[in-house]
Amino acid sequence: MEIYRRLIRPILFWFNPETAHHFVFSTLKTAFKIPFIRKILASVYKNDDPRLHKKVFGLDFPNPVGLAAGFDKDGKYIQELSAFGFGFIEVGTVTPLPQSGNPKPRMFRLLKDHALINRMGFNNDGVQNLSRRLKRKRPERLIIGGNIGKNKDTPNENAAMDYEKSFKELYHVVDYFAVNVSSPNTPGLRFLQQKEPLRKILQNLVDLGKKLSAQRAGEEGYSKPILLKIAPDLSDDELNDIVEVVISCALSGVIATNTTVNREGLKTDSEELTQIGAGGLSGSPLRERSTEIIKKLKEKSGGKFSIIGAGGIHSAEDAIEKLNAGADLIQVYTGFIYEGPSLVGKIKKSLLS
Repeated sequence: MEIYRRLIRPILFWFNPETAHHFVFSTLKTAFKIPFIRKILASVYKNDDPRLHKKVFGLDFPNPVGLAAGFDKDGKYIQELSAFGFGFIEVGTVTPLPQSGNPKPRMFRLLKDHALINRMGFNNDGVQNLSRRLKRKRPERLIIGGNIGKNKDTPNENAAMDYEKSFKELYHVVDYFAVNVSSPNTPGLRFLQQKEPLRKILQNLVDLGKKLSAQRAGEEGYSKPILLKIAPDLSDDELNDIVEVVISCALSGVIATNTTVNREGLKTDSEELTQIGAGGLSGSPLRERSTEIIKKLKEKSGGKFSIIGAGGIHSAEDAIEKLNAGADLIQVYTGFIYEGPSLVGKIKKSLLS
């Protein structure tokens, strides 16, 4: 970890965040063509103690530490990322049609806050390209989630159709689904978190999942796990509505949380924040709020669905905080960028101590 933080991270942070991201993974792609590189990384990161195994919403996870959506939107780097010891990886957010996302620059580091602001806008190659990649090659025994959203140009009244298209395309190549209605970077998307639009989208997917499972496996009444990814900016009343809809639609769980539009309490200068502009904030400043949301979900739901905790996990202590608050699994993203790949191993080691 010290090597990453003292040597590698300072070099990467000289570059624009999006440029650094693509550079790292193009380098990894090249390095993984050398057989011993994969073996070395696997020996360092991938060994999982059986005590870390968890069964959540019917799936067997080798460990509870996952990589959040957004890191590998198009499933191009699953082989490489799996070598760092994740128990599961969530690809996406993917949309039915390819889209380029918002204009660049669209990702910014807040170094004083150990945070990021992004307004990527669901840039991705489209669901058919993701599906083809996953069909061709995916690591054995790795749980893969598919995070699905709507295209920017699709009006909200037709949003259910977009989610349905991606759901159908990915149904037999991912292990669970995350329904993203909470990104702040697609205009109007968060309105879909309101009770009735949300119920329509989710119930449609649950019913469709049962049909698709029955057609292929003859399993009546079964649907692959569907989770809802929610914003941290919900009021208590809105959170109550979310819990009601998730339970009534018999969803498997909730991912808490996505990025926030809140800028309170940041160490970064207000002038710099103004220059950056709109976008979702992730990283350390989100930790307390996301943990608070997890606690409320656990309390309000009475444990009737599973929770994946995400937001501000930069250390093993942060991860344990989420699990103690009621999360069954956790996901990292910004912490992985700031702390390096050994963060995953440190979390797993701490869970065993």
